[in-house]
Amino acid sequence: MPKAYVFTRYGGPETEALVEVERPVPGPGQLLVAVRVAGVNPVDWKLRTGYRRPTDTGERVFPAVLGSEVSGVVEAVGEGVDGFAVGDEVFGNTLTGGYAEYTLLPVALAAHKPAGLSFADAATLPVAAATAYDGVHQLDLPVGATLLVTGAGGGVGAATVQIARALGLRVVGVASAGKKDFVESLGALHVPSGPGWSDRAQAAAPDGVDAVYDLVGGEVLTEAAKLLTDRTKLITAGAPEDDVKSLGGARVTRARTSAVLDAVARLVVQGDLDPHVVQRFPLAEAGEALRTVEDGHARGKVVIEVAG
Repeated sequence: MPKAYVFTRYGGPETEALVEVERPVPGPGQLLVAVRVAGVNPVDWKLRTGYRRPTDTGERVFPAVLGSEVSGVVEAVGEGVDGFAVGDEVFGNTLTGGYAEYTLLPVALAAHKPAGLSFADAATLPVAAATAYDGVHQLDLPVGATLLVTGAGGGVGAATVQIARALGLRVVGVASAGKKDFVESLGALHVPSGPGWSDRAQAAAPDGVDAVYDLVGGEVLTEAAKLLTDRTKLITAGAPEDDVKSLGGARVTRARTSAVLDAVARLVVQGDLDPHVVQRFPLAEAGEALRTVEDGHARGKVVIEVAG
């Protein structure tokens, strides 16, 4: 039986285990994919803790496979599937978890992997890069405008900086002092996070900022809002909707379409977006991979290589 890395109840790392599971069967509009690489994201451990619960599927059924983005090869197609065939190299958002040898992708959230895109890079795009893409396009800023990004050194932040720069925006990236070189290598003006960061941001952008893309939430979001005269240009992927609405802003509206996946893949192939895969782990070490992201110190993306 194929293996998968699961959590057996809500809680900490003690709830995780590598187990054998039944191979999924694709239903209508679904692809069965042999996973090559799975992306690791903060949302994975947040789901495990119960901080984020399913919104459209009722109560979670345990054991639940961790992970939500993969790349791989189509093994079987469900009824009514057009445009995909067995043997196709694909990537997308999973229905049945990503830290596994096999998973299901809905065709609406799957895309063909271009030949010039590695499986590792492709596996990082459906969550972080797509979230970055959706947010930057939601802000709809003109060329030359200044965008401030909080949490610029993380997976979504790094993608946001690069996508914004590709669109001709000036970017101020707030991140820890240890990520200065990394953030600057992406094309952003680095501002150290921590107490007084908003004063440092004002000094770095004396003419002000035109928009804020927040990836941190909490007090950082509140401070960031004060830098704007137009709060409709405040968006967040790091705070609950009520928190940002009270400040006059909005949550990032996710498109969740194959078209967005195609768009971010093109950016990588064109050289405008580097997912910055910094660490790779085998499936047997999925727990260590998740801990690397959960600790919050990863620069760029962490992936799990399931099959070669």
